[in-house]
Amino acid sequence: MKPARILVVDDTPSNVKLLVDMLGAAGYAVESAADGEQALRAIEAEAPDLVLLDVMMPGLDGFQVCQALRADARTALLPVVLVTALDAREDRVRGLDVGADDFLTKPINRPELLARVRSLLRIKTLHDQVEVQKRELADWNLRLEQRVKEGVEELQKLSYLKRFFSPAVADLILSGQLDAMRSHRSEIVVVFLDLRGFTAFSESVDPEDVHTVLREYHRQMGALIMKHQGSVEHFAGDGIMIFFNDPVPVDNPAARAIRMALEMHAVFAELAQEWASMGYELGMGVGIAQGYATMGLIGFEGRLDYGAVGAVCNLAARLCSEAAAGETLVQQRAAARAGEVAPFEKAGALELKGFPRPVQVLRIAR
Repeated sequence: MKPARILVVDDTPSNVKLLVDMLGAAGYAVESAADGEQALRAIEAEAPDLVLLDVMMPGLDGFQVCQALRADARTALLPVVLVTALDAREDRVRGLDVGADDFLTKPINRPELLARVRSLLRIKTLHDQVEVQKRELADWNLRLEQRVKEGVEELQKLSYLKRFFSPAVADLILSGQLDAMRSHRSEIVVVFLDLRGFTAFSESVDPEDVHTVLREYHRQMGALIMKHQGSVEHFAGDGIMIFFNDPVPVDNPAARAIRMALEMHAVFAELAQEWASMGYELGMGVGIAQGYATMGLIGFEGRLDYGAVGAVCNLAARLCSEAAAGETLVQQRAAARAGEVAPFEKAGALELKGFPRPVQVLRIAR
């Protein structure tokens, strides 16, 4: 640890030598200046830890030097001890006015000198520590503000992305894990739902009313999709395609899809009752299938969707087309994987467009 630096300012060489010897013997690094102007230049070059300042000097006296130090923000808190003549009360009062921290009376008493120096240096050390901590705190505050700003920006980006992608896909985009979104084969569960009576409804009411109905339908179904961690593949008017288990795997995707469908029917029943009071006759059918599909980004630069391509998507859509209002048709494979999540009844082997053989289908019992 470096010794404290003390500047002795006195125009009398014998006084300077006495103070330098006393302080040097106590382990301090001592420098001297012969007048006020020299003292200010020395302090400007490198501020000491404490100044012993004689009051009576030619040119700038001790009061003027002290006043100049206090007027400069860099030295406003530099410890200054004024050295005065015996019983110079007026000097002490004036010294306090110009900002002196302490006083020594000539002739100098060594124990008193060292005690006052130690006391002021302790205070300066504490002050220096506080200043360091203030700077560190200010630096941490800046870092924290930057991190909060970055966090808010990330949340804003995530919120924006979630308007177009599922939360799972949005998280992957933001985290830079785009490898998970490259073309790959994955086993998924696909849910397809659309409205019954929608064509007749849309032809009989104003477009604004159609839009209002679709907006509420999408809002209510969308909340359930997010709740069950599904990903919306696309909206097509009154049709919605959802898939589970990709890009982020989930436990028992078939059971999750069926639970979602049950909740959707319950929520839709309330919507349908409200619309019926306005003269709108609408129902909803759901189809669910499980199988392998090619997953990845679909579209072109500037407009990409994360989607699925495969027979399982077509199967869910065909099952949805066959489902009556309020009905959910489930591929036998998906129902078997789901377990006892809901009561099923046989719907038979259905001939579905695009499928060469009949498909064994179950219906969720109402």
